[in-house]
Amino acid sequence: MITKVKKTLQTMFVRPSVNDLNIFNHKETNIQHYEKTIIKVTEYISNHLRNAQKPFSGITPALLRPKVDAIDLNTPLSNLDAALAEVDDIYTKHAVLFHLPQYIAHLNCPILIPALAAEVIVSSLNSSLDTWDQSAGGTLMEIKLIEWTCKELGLGALADGVFTSGGTQSNLMGMMLARDYFLKHKLQWNVKKDGLPAEANKFRIFCSEKSHFSLRKAAILLGLGEQAIVAIKTNKRYQMDIHSLQECIEAEKEAGNIPIAIVATAGTTDFGSIDPLEEIGAFATKLQLWFHVDAAYGCGLLLSDKYKYLIKGIESADSVTVDYHKAFFQPVSSSALLVRNGASFEHITHHADYLNPKEHEKDGYPNQVNKSIQTTRRFDALKLWFTLRLTGKEVLGGYIDTIIKLASQTAKSIEKDKELELLNQPEISTLLFRYNPYGVNDISLNAINTYIRKKMFESGKALIASTKVNKEVYLKFTILNPETTIDDIKNILTQIKLYGHDYAKNN
Repeated sequence: MITKVKKTLQTMFVRPSVNDLNIFNHKETNIQHYEKTIIKVTEYISNHLRNAQKPFSGITPALLRPKVDAIDLNTPLSNLDAALAEVDDIYTKHAVLFHLPQYIAHLNCPILIPALAAEVIVSSLNSSLDTWDQSAGGTLMEIKLIEWTCKELGLGALADGVFTSGGTQSNLMGMMLARDYFLKHKLQWNVKKDGLPAEANKFRIFCSEKSHFSLRKAAILLGLGEQAIVAIKTNKRYQMDIHSLQECIEAEKEAGNIPIAIVATAGTTDFGSIDPLEEIGAFATKLQLWFHVDAAYGCGLLLSDKYKYLIKGIESADSVTVDYHKAFFQPVSSSALLVRNGASFEHITHHADYLNPKEHEKDGYPNQVNKSIQTTRRFDALKLWFTLRLTGKEVLGGYIDTIIKLASQTAKSIEKDKELELLNQPEISTLLFRYNPYGVNDISLNAINTYIRKKMFESGKALIASTKVNKEVYLKFTILNPETTIDDIKNILTQIKLYGHDYAKNN
C-alpha cells in the first residue's frame, strides 16, 4: 500500500517533459518556459546584430545545401541551444541584413522596434483576422488603420480596404474587382454564378511597360491570359505616356477588343517612377474604366508633407495597392488593398454559415473575410498600429524626406564621377547607373557591370541590384534606410569602381 501511494505521489509531482512545456498555455510552468525562450532568442538576435560586419556572408547554394540536406527532421534536437546553433549555421549568419547602410539593393526597408514588439504579441496570441469572433478588437484596429490610410490618400467617405500579404495579392484583388465590376455593370453578367463569358478573351488592361510583373500574373490567374495586358510606352522619365495610352486604347477598340481597366504605378520597381496619376485618372473616368494605382512603393509619400504632392491624383483611383512593409518600415508582411467605394468588395464576399453568415451583418458584427481572398489571416495591422502610436506620422515622414534627399545627393555624386554613367534622376529613392569609364555604348559594358554586381554579391560587403534597360545592364540602388549616409554611398561607389578596374585589368 505504501509503495502504491509513493508511486502515485511521484506521478503527481513529476516534472513536465520538454515537449509538454512547449505547449503555449496558461500554466505557470509553460509561461515561465515561454519567457525564458523569448529572452534567450532575443539575446541571440541582439548578439548577432552587434557582431554583424556586412549585410551578407556571400554563401552559395552549392555550399549551403549539403548542410540543410544532412538534417533529419524526424529526429528532434535536445534543447533550444542546439536549435539556435543549427539555425545559426544554416540561416542566421547567412541572412541578408536589410538594416545595414551597405544594403541598397531591393525594396527592403529597415524595420522599426515598435513593430517588432507588436510581432511578439501577434505571434503569441495568434488571432485570425477573418471574423469578429476570432479577433474582436483586432478587427476594429485594422478597420481604423484602413480608414486612416484612405483618409490620408483622400479616397473619400465611402472608401474601405483590407490588409493583404503583399503587393502581388493587392494587385490581384484590384484587377479582380476591375474585371467583376465590368462584368456586372457593363455586361450584366454574374461571374460568381456563371464564370467568365466568351467576351473575356477580349478584355484588355492597360499599364506602363515598366509596371510590376504581378499584373501579368494576375491576368493569368483571373483567366484573362497575358494577352489581356497591354504595355504602354514610357517617356524619358520612365512614366506612362498618356498619348501612347490613348492611342493604344483606340487601337484595341478598333481590333474588336474591350478595355476594362487602366493601371498606373506610383513608384516603379526599377526607376521609382510615378505615372501621371491626375491625367490617367481623368482619362479613366472619361472612358468609364476602372482605375487601379499600384502604390506599393510610392505609398510612403503620403507620410511626407514635403513630397506628398508627387502622388496627387491617387484620390481618384477605384483601388490602390499599398505596401507598409516597403515604405512604412514594417516587418513583412504588412500591406493592404484600398477601394474608393467599399461596396466594390461585393465581388469578393461569400458567406459561410459556420464562419460569416449574413446574419452577422444585420447584427453589426464586422467580418474582414468579407473583403479578403484569404480566410485565416495574421493580425499584421498591429505592427502598423504600434508604429503610428509610438513613432508617429511626422517621424516616419522625416525618414521618407531623408531617403529622398540622399537619393538626390547620390545622383549628383554619380553624375560628377567620370567613371560612372547615370541613367535616371530618382523620383523617390531608386536610381540606375553603370560603370562606364570609357564613355561609350558598347556591348562589353554588359559584361563589366554584370561582373561588378556578381562580385559585390559574393563579397557581401555591400549589396546592390542590377537590371536591364533596352537589353543593357545597369546597376541599381534602392535607398530605403534613413540611417544610410552619403559617405556610405561613396564607399559603395568606390567598391564598384575597384571591381570595374579589376575586370578591365584581367580582360
